[in-house]
Amino acid sequence: MKEIRAYVQPFVLGRLVQSLMEIPGFPGMSVVDCDGFGRVLVDAAQSFDPFISKKRIEIVVEDDMVDPVIDVIISRAQTGRPGDGRIFLFDVQDAISIRTGDRHSVVGRDRLNK
Repeated sequence: MKEIRAYVQPFVLGRLVQSLMEIPGFPGMSVVDCDGFGRVLVDAAQSFDPFISKKRIEIVVEDDMVDPVIDVIISRAQTGRPGDGRIFLFDVQDAISIRTGDRHSVVGRDRLNK
């Protein structure tokens, strides 16, 4: 399993979520408001707040869903302008349902079997 963590512009979130939900077996996601900055070049004498509002998206998927999810994020969040965001990929050792205690069941499989 992998965690896909993406930082995107807030105005792309609606179309991005809609496209992700069209992927068969899409397990769901978390969205968090966040502020941050990347490589910013600013005159030191200038009064400047470097923090920019973004949406942080967290999605845990089985390995075979990583590429389709990343492809959708790029295609729906890319504007071609600086600040479009970043995608990070992490290994997930296990997923445990708090409700049932089952391992791996929270990544979409249990929803399909009920």
